[in-house]
Amino acid sequence: MVTFKENIAALEQSKERLRQGGGPERAAKQHSEGKLTARERVKALLDKDSFQEIGLFAQHRATLFGMADKPLPADGVVTGSGTVEGRTVHIASQDFTVAGGSAGEVHGYKIADAMKYSLNTGTPFVFINDSGGARVQEGVGSLSGYARVFYHNTLLSGVVPQISLICGPCAGGAAYSPALTDFIIQTRYAYMFITGPAVIKQVTGEVITSEQLGGPRAQMNASGVVHFVAENDGEAIKTCKRLLSFLPSNNLEDPPRGDPDKRHMHDFALNHIVPDEPKLPYDIREIITRLVDRGDFLEVHQEFARNVVVGFGRLVGRTIGIIANQPAVLAGALDINASDKAARFIRFCNAFNIPLVTLVDVPGFLPGVDQEHNGIIRHGAKLLFAYSASTVPKLTVVIRKAYGGGYIAMCSKDLGADRVLAWPSAEIAVMGAEGAAEIVFRREIAAAENQETRRKELIEQYRSAFSTPYVAAGARLVDDIIEPAETRGVLAAILDTLVSKREVRPSKKHGNIPL
Repeated sequence: MVTFKENIAALEQSKERLRQGGGPERAAKQHSEGKLTARERVKALLDKDSFQEIGLFAQHRATLFGMADKPLPADGVVTGSGTVEGRTVHIASQDFTVAGGSAGEVHGYKIADAMKYSLNTGTPFVFINDSGGARVQEGVGSLSGYARVFYHNTLLSGVVPQISLICGPCAGGAAYSPALTDFIIQTRYAYMFITGPAVIKQVTGEVITSEQLGGPRAQMNASGVVHFVAENDGEAIKTCKRLLSFLPSNNLEDPPRGDPDKRHMHDFALNHIVPDEPKLPYDIREIITRLVDRGDFLEVHQEFARNVVVGFGRLVGRTIGIIANQPAVLAGALDINASDKAARFIRFCNAFNIPLVTLVDVPGFLPGVDQEHNGIIRHGAKLLFAYSASTVPKLTVVIRKAYGGGYIAMCSKDLGADRVLAWPSAEIAVMGAEGAAEIVFRREIAAAENQETRRKELIEQYRSAFSTPYVAAGARLVDDIIEPAETRGVLAAILDTLVSKREVRPSKKHGNIPL
């Protein structure tokens, strides 16, 4: 008869064997490639001794193609819950040492179950991807597992934050799960694409490497799929932790309050950042880092659509989402990619109760045949829709230029801004004074004896009559004109008054954003 003590010993041996995954040799290979194993990633992310595993003994049910007697520890994915800085998260981490992390039916169902627990408990979900793709031996069962994950990605969307870490291959249908999450962090060892280089070469004749096709730079700079690029697994996990620190656990909570930084409420350096010459560039991040607590700004999509800057910071302890034109790139003009980037970020912040601060220095939407033919109207409308649909506190600061459609799109008063502030340097108009004067005073300029001198006089006349913030303030489109040095203190005070803001909107299933 087997004793109780022997049963316990057998249990521990069985658990330890399963925790080894594909074994020491495959773990060593993972390390030789600069990557952590699935369990090492979980351990690095979660607080010490907080992990509660679910489904360690799960096994596939496949019997064909040599699978009947082939055990796959935990079916190639580690799932469960734990805490990050004391706050609960649910997690799934694919184990590349077990059948290349391939996803079968049970594998997919384990991930979906972890997501369901995340949804039911109102806690963030983190999915660490490192998989060779679908487990072809399981056929349609593998597709069923994928579909269940996609379905739950959609259920969780807007309810709890979802973060994907791409720490290895993520190809084919597997790439759609990260795309359905809120943020993607990709390491330089990883790649993601729908069809790989071999298929592309066979179908189109194009020759390209996995790195060129789906590496982190391609998916950040070119496609905008990736939000953060990390050097390695450790850096990716560090970024994930930092990101979580800004976010609430779910859509019914406010973001966690940080230690309030009440210093530098009057920062005279802000009076000297913007050049006197209206066409000279400057880096908007110099202003952002002076507005947020301790200069701590987590920029999202840093290398994609660089003409607009978005990211998270804190204002006297409160998380804020920042959207800002970048005059150092395309003069801060809005284009297709910038509109998509900003609109997505705005909608995330609105879903998770994060106030929006918009810094405006925009000459308008970028002109050009390519922009028009590729749908700048449709894409620009996403930005209008996102701001208009947002009910969180919305604060706008016009730094310098705010012209035409760009003025409207960057959260103007009539687009729902709760407060619009302007620096004395602000120019708010239908278009720049130079262009407007050419239209309004065309005949006067043509009739002048010295056309260039008269043109300059009339440009200044138009600018003083229409382009100053005082005209907009007189029309109640600007609530106050402030000294730049006061900006941080004024924004913090306004945010205090708007913290209990509520808006009643028409009852409907959902709006039809112009996708």
